[in-house]
Amino acid sequence: MTGRKARILVIDDDEGIRRVLSTVLEDAGHLVDTAKDGGDAVQRAATTTYDLALIDIRLPDMDGTKLLTKMTDTIPRMVKIIVTGYPTLQNAVQAVKKGADGYITKPVDMDRLLETISYHLKQRNTQLVAVENHRPRKADRRSRQS
Repeated sequence: MTGRKARILVIDDDEGIRRVLSTVLEDAGHLVDTAKDGGDAVQRAATTTYDLALIDIRLPDMDGTKLLTKMTDTIPRMVKIIVTGYPTLQNAVQAVKKGADGYITKPVDMDRLLETISYHLKQRNTQLVAVENHRPRKADRRSRQS
């Protein structure tokens, strides 16, 4: 990230996993919130802007891919990475079709997780800068209207 910490939402029904991921991500310099299920995640995302979400594919109240769709529809620029203890080709394909930017398997390799997060946040920032650079400035719009 350029000069600011990334805000990350960890969504997993296992408290131990939430705690470990939070600690690792905070130690890496990120700001971390957690959610125990999809409903909790939707509520948090409604009041806080997240740069990235780690979404467990199996949640007690909804499938992680359903949550992925909800978050893609409401927060399209947030990076969304599926985390699963049940890796299958079908899960991976479905996650990508629903808008996942990445796919990580449990048990989580923390070095790989941090590399994946760093890569996707850099990609997101590059895209945001490109969009911002192509957006007409207010002064430019006024001069075109004259």
